[in-house]
Amino acid sequence: MAHNPDAIQDYKTNARAVHAMVDRLVLAATGQPDIAKAWASLVAPNDKIGIKISAAGGELFTTHHDVVSAIVDGLVAAGHPRSSIVVWDRSISGIKGAGYKPGAEGYQLRAIAPRDGYDAKAVFSAPLLGKLIWGDVDYKSDKGKMPMLPDTENTSNVSHFSKILSNDVTKIINVPVMSNSTTNGIAGCLYNVTIPNIDNWRRFAQGSGFGAESVALIYSNPMVAPKVVFNLMDGLLAQYGGGPQSQPNFAIHHATLYASKDPVALDTVALKRLGEWRAHANFPPIGPLAGYVQVAGQLGLGNSDTGRIAVKNVSH
Repeated sequence: MAHNPDAIQDYKTNARAVHAMVDRLVLAATGQPDIAKAWASLVAPNDKIGIKISAAGGELFTTHHDVVSAIVDGLVAAGHPRSSIVVWDRSISGIKGAGYKPGAEGYQLRAIAPRDGYDAKAVFSAPLLGKLIWGDVDYKSDKGKMPMLPDTENTSNVSHFSKILSNDVTKIINVPVMSNSTTNGIAGCLYNVTIPNIDNWRRFAQGSGFGAESVALIYSNPMVAPKVVFNLMDGLLAQYGGGPQSQPNFAIHHATLYASKDPVALDTVALKRLGEWRAHANFPPIGPLAGYVQVAGQLGLGNSDTGRIAVKNVSH
């Protein structure tokens, strides 16, 4: 972790302070002597690199622009052309207020187009039916059908991965915000590269049983887990209620960034801290909704045992 009270004040970030925090984290996490070697140790010259942000929080609670800029600068120092780097989320409609300038950043800033943005051949099936809506690959229009008939066509146990995930990137820098999720407990590392990257995702946001645990199973897919090489959680502004959409009443100027190669350990640390803030505000615990973090540990995707997780402070 890296903490600097000067990194964010009144919802505004300090670019220089944030850049220094990101640099310290990647150096510490990789054990390399300089920034270029640190990023080069994570991605190869022929890799197609994607940075998965969280843009669900709009102007105030999107992955901060200065965090992404620092990552991109590091990747460029490692020899990757700025124009080849993809920065994406399911929707990026609210990011202009967060400081992003589509078309002027140098890198590719992309969203997942409804229906056409998903790969019909890259599927994940689970024994849980979901109601399809417009934008899902297998959704069938009801035009021409008799009214009042049951809509049995528009349910499915299949989801499709985004084409960005399946075709356009070979390595992922995962940059979620530090936030709870009203449907999945925590909108952390595991959540950020799974739920926003598939269609027919609502069936996995039911908060109990297989629907919640599926996040770990989706992450374990060869389309996801082997591609994620680094996780950097944006806790400059942390939110313990109502997330990942913006809820300023439940947000804290935490001024902290976290990083790890282990997404499960990072989610475990964040889940504990979010739980403490929620308890202080008399909010119900979110652990039961985030059972997939423990499942991910059992699947060998990382370490969820708090007794075996050490948080190193590299603030100075």
